[in-house]
Amino acid sequence: LMLSTDNHLGYKERDHIRGDDSFAAFEEVLRLAREHRCDAVLLGGDLFHENRPSRRTLHRTLEILRRYALGPDPVRFRILSDQAANFRSSPEGRVNYEDENYSVHLPVFSIHGNHDDPTREGGTEMLAAMDLLAMCNLVNYFGRQDEVDKVEVSPVVVAKGETRVALYGLGNMRDERLNRMWQKRKVRFMRPADGQSEREVRLDALTDTRGEDEHEDGDDGGARLKYFNIFTLHQNRDTGRGTKNCVHESMIPEWMDLVMWGHEHECSIERKCGPSSSPLLSPQ
Repeated sequence: LMLSTDNHLGYKERDHIRGDDSFAAFEEVLRLAREHRCDAVLLGGDLFHENRPSRRTLHRTLEILRRYALGPDPVRFRILSDQAANFRSSPEGRVNYEDENYSVHLPVFSIHGNHDDPTREGGTEMLAAMDLLAMCNLVNYFGRQDEVDKVEVSPVVVAKGETRVALYGLGNMRDERLNRMWQKRKVRFMRPADGQSEREVRLDALTDTRGEDEHEDGDDGGARLKYFNIFTLHQNRDTGRGTKNCVHESMIPEWMDLVMWGHEHECSIERKCGPSSSPLLSPQ
């Protein structure tokens, strides 16, 4: 996976010196992903700098994504989870490379950030700029929460050969509200259940997000399939903002194998183990 976050496309777009910087940096991410034969790109929010990006920014973004995401090479992994639930913004309710009308060879997965979060504009439906990219089948938009009183994080379960990856995403929410729901135990993470088939995955609810790692043994005492669990979120970290205006690292489930933390603009590509014992990355 190629990891990137806080690309802020369109930043200072009217500046004749720096106007193209954000696009050049984003194009470099996709070019390196192709050069290193990455299976997919994972974006951690704030792809756009403005909630309503300009036509120029949208045009440049679509052009870059078409150039690098579309092509004839086969995709080498499968999605085992419920795609209709994972990718609600896609035209067919499924991952973009499975659409027979498109030839995608570099799938891009993304959550939204605080700059490009869903809003009601011109109607009652909540839409984000990311929904436009998903409708064009260029980005797989996931991790959006529509409930106001609870959060349920379901993974995109990926299989490549014998490797299984559970990709969790949580788009940006108001930090105070999310912190309050976490404290009241209204944040649930869904985990792949036992007895999985090769074609689909059933999910079990895990209310206690701080529970012990359940990788090893299933309910019947048999071996549980091992998954590499990746969590990407876009929130304040506990770095002097107050105890209620952030997500504390200790809130993150201990069984997460890797956390990609967007929003902080601290480029940290070396894995750091926080209080949750989950390695943290901030590739910005």
